[in-house]
Amino acid sequence: MSQKDTAPPLPEPLRVSVADSHTHLDMQSGTVDEALVKAAAVGVTTVVQVGCDLAGSQWAADTAAAYEHVHATVALHPNEAPRIVHGDPDGWSRQGAREAGGDAALDEALARIDQLAGLDQVRGVGETGLDFFRTGPEGVQAQERSFRAHIEIAKRHGKALVIHDRDAHSDVLRVLKEEGAPERTVFHCYSGDAEMAQVCAENGWFMSFAGNVTFKNAQPLRDALAVAPLELVLVETDAPFLTPAPYRGRPNAPYLIPVTLRAMAEVKGVDEDAMAAAVADNTARAFDY
Repeated sequence: MSQKDTAPPLPEPLRVSVADSHTHLDMQSGTVDEALVKAAAVGVTTVVQVGCDLAGSQWAADTAAAYEHVHATVALHPNEAPRIVHGDPDGWSRQGAREAGGDAALDEALARIDQLAGLDQVRGVGETGLDFFRTGPEGVQAQERSFRAHIEIAKRHGKALVIHDRDAHSDVLRVLKEEGAPERTVFHCYSGDAEMAQVCAENGWFMSFAGNVTFKNAQPLRDALAVAPLELVLVETDAPFLTPAPYRGRPNAPYLIPVTLRAMAEVKGVDEDAMAAAVADNTARAFDY
């Protein structure tokens, strides 16, 4: 087994317990119990398990119901909406004709997300939003319709809105303004610049930073973190993706939160314990648990 396939070592435990505000346990190796025990050993005692499609959202809800310190969010990922509309696993990257019934299929899927969002253990609606990285015009239309529906669902159920924003900053902000953002809105894996961080701050939106804030080429993210109010900052893994330096490219998991949190504390100019206490409180407020 090459080093890139091996799990990084456990970091030094945090003295103040924190939450991983965004993870995908269903995409990681090992069992849920193993992941939670490993995370708790380093002070990561709570995780938010995020759904990206109907099956994953159901799994998130079921897992949160079974584990006291797991909270769920449910949604159709931005790239999932065009797949449903086009009836094509690659539909979001093509401009082919929409299949008959595609809109109805999306409505049916959204209705199921709406049902799941009403469950007590489901603390948020997401990850939803816009992702223009590989999306053609047809995909953009489906994504925006899905995003608007998720905003409405989150507001009606009083749940947090968890936003996935890739190469779509201005359009995400536009839709939030047009629809009216929920009371608690989280920009997952924050990817904007310092100017956008000011916009988020003015609106009271949470910004969740992932392992990529530690990457050498991520100075714009660190600049954004530097101006983000401490009371609006969260930390996440987005595991198994975005493993923090120096382990970039190796499998990520909730137990690596301390690596990212310590880097964030350095950027913010606060000590580790103060950073941990702030993000712990912020995550509990964001997801109302």
